[in-house]
Amino acid sequence: MISELKKTTEAKMQKSIEALKLDLAKVRTGRAHTGILDHVTVDYYGSPVPISQVANVTLIDSRTLGVQPWEKPMVGKVEKAIRDADLGLNPASQGEIIRVPMPALTEERRKELIKVVKGEGEGTKVAVRNLRRDANASLKDALKAKTISEDDERRTQDEIQKLTDKAVIEIDKLLAQKEQELMQI
Repeated sequence: MISELKKTTEAKMQKSIEALKLDLAKVRTGRAHTGILDHVTVDYYGSPVPISQVANVTLIDSRTLGVQPWEKPMVGKVEKAIRDADLGLNPASQGEIIRVPMPALTEERRKELIKVVKGEGEGTKVAVRNLRRDANASLKDALKAKTISEDDERRTQDEIQKLTDKAVIEIDKLLAQKEQELMQI
């Protein structure tokens, strides 16, 4: 029971960290990267599909993405989908290729994004601490039911605390890395 509780708690903490990584990837820096458009969906003959399934997304240079739809009639739809995705991007089509320039971030906007990133990180830390609380509550219930000893409970609580500390350190590293990325010009 104890080893299973530790495994599930650690797995849930890792899922929280993975979710944070995905959220941080959505926060754009001044540099272009193809992952920015991963969540953009295009209306493809009546059904919404990810942009990667209707077009080839490439880096033209460090500040410009190139999107080349596989079908010529899709150029307008892909361009509209990027514009409507609320990413602050303004695509421009040149024949069959859509150029998506990344606007430079102002100092003010960078600071706003850092606040957003810190908020995401704090939310993830709260989620990790809630997982610790739930695991400790399960241990207390098992102790009351006399299925584990007090020593086992105390030892497992210490191990769960170590897992929590490790997760919080990883979250802090991710936040520091993203903050540094945002402050680069």
